[in-house]
Amino acid sequence: MRRFLLLSLLGGCSFAANPVSVPEPGGDTVELWPGGVPGAERVTAQQRIVERSPRGPLRDRMIEHTTRPLITRYVAKTKPLGITLLVVPGGGYQRVVIDKEGFEAAEYFAQRGFDAAVLRYRLPADGWAAGPDAPVHDAMRALRLLRSRASPGQRFGVIGYSAGGHLVARLITEPQLQYPPRDAADSLSARPDFAVLMYPVIATTGKLAHAGSALQLRAAGVPEDGLEKYSPDLNVSASVPRTLIVHTADDATVPVENGIRMYDALRRAGVRSELHVFDRGGHGFGLRSITGMPVAIWPALVENWALDETK
Repeated sequence: MRRFLLLSLLGGCSFAANPVSVPEPGGDTVELWPGGVPGAERVTAQQRIVERSPRGPLRDRMIEHTTRPLITRYVAKTKPLGITLLVVPGGGYQRVVIDKEGFEAAEYFAQRGFDAAVLRYRLPADGWAAGPDAPVHDAMRALRLLRSRASPGQRFGVIGYSAGGHLVARLITEPQLQYPPRDAADSLSARPDFAVLMYPVIATTGKLAHAGSALQLRAAGVPEDGLEKYSPDLNVSASVPRTLIVHTADDATVPVENGIRMYDALRRAGVRSELHVFDRGGHGFGLRSITGMPVAIWPALVENWALDETK
């Protein structure tokens, strides 16, 4: 109880999570699909890494047309908590924002005792046989590989940003999504113990939808009249793991109603959940654009949510 009270008090002050300048990580890189990525027969896109701020103090790379899906692992740099956090960056399903919503978050949480892994996932419109499900298959495979290498008793969480939040929301609400098993790891569970959705894309139709993400789903072969089933709030059941949602009221890219819709669906299904809406912060803030604002408390909220062992 004391921990919850502390976080409540912090919500009204100017807490700052300092961003970390992360070079190309030297940690353990694990290919998701050794022997060949499934369903690549029609893929002609070429993967590339784009540096968006070559002169900036912090790197800001994005992966376009991911053809080499993998995880980059970070080991806890303080006393291990026994928790692995899979980090799923956003990018509107057009790219993977690997630094701002990937490596920086993994480094931050590794400094606080978490093991972490950053996911580079396939994008839905690049011609993969799995189409719109390819990103979710990559997240499922990543969790299974992490479990296959973990010590007994390790717990697993997943945090997704923006379109990565949509990916994570689909992961936890559509357990029927499967792929042909590749090896022994695929006999393990792909269900995380908890989830965190950061300013997530939830709606795929109507005025609340993020147009860019919906466009990529349509380009992957989803018909206009079939888009709605890709709205995760419509697929919530009581089996969904406990979920924390963070959003801002002034998000002009993904309206806050996306987070509210997901929270309402979780609550109706009886899933343990929290929704934290901050008055400002915009979209895509990560750890970089929060100093001096109440939203700067979001990493502490995630730590609190992860450390709570109540089912």
